[in-house]
This record gives sequence, C-alpha cells and structure tokens, in this order.
Amino acid sequence: MTQYLVAIHHPDDYDASAEGEAMQRDIRALNVEMKAAGVRVFVGGLAPAKSAVSVRVKPDGEVLVTDGPYMETKEHIGGFWVLEAASLEEALAWGRKAAIACRAPVEVRAFN
Repeated sequence: MTQYLVAIHHPDDYDASAEGEAMQRDIRALNVEMKAAGVRVFVGGLAPAKSAVSVRVKPDGEVLVTDGPYMETKEHIGGFWVLEAASLEEALAWGRKAAIACRAPVEVRAFN
C-alpha cells in the first residue's frame, strides 16, 4: 500500500480559535473513521505559519536561519494526515472527507 499526505491549507491569517464545535466534531469523527478503516498512519496540526523558522543554505555554504515560513504565500499547511491507501482514488476519497470536515482546501499527494 502507498502512503499519502492529505494536507489542509489555511489562509495566512487563520485563527484556529474561530473553529466551531461542529467543525471540531466533524474532524474528530473523521479521525475515528480513518482509524477504524485502518488507513490513518499519523495525524498532526501545525502551529501558525508566522511561528515557523526557516533554515536555508546559501550558495557559499553558510546556513541562514530566519523567522517566518520558507515561502511567502497566502496559504500555509495547517495540519495533515498520513494515510495508507490502496490507490490514489481511495486517498482522494479521504481527502474529500477531510475538505468537508475542515472546511478548507486539501492537497493529496503520494510519498515516493
């Protein structure tokens, strides 16, 4: 079986405290369903992107550590699941459920 990343994308100014009880309930139910189906390998929520620290190697070999996310975008990964699925179609089915439960865009990508 292949492992897939199902990543939830949040806007840059996302406020997790604004998540309603219904959304939290839907995400909990999805986690229970994934566990019962035996597809969930790992799940995690991330701190806001503004708390990220980026580490880059400059052409001269110097390592540069800076505050903030690596990329300047309007959306960042807010959380993710690692799932084990028999096919991309199965992983996408879980991704659809994640998008509905999280009320946010979701990216599904296989691990190499």
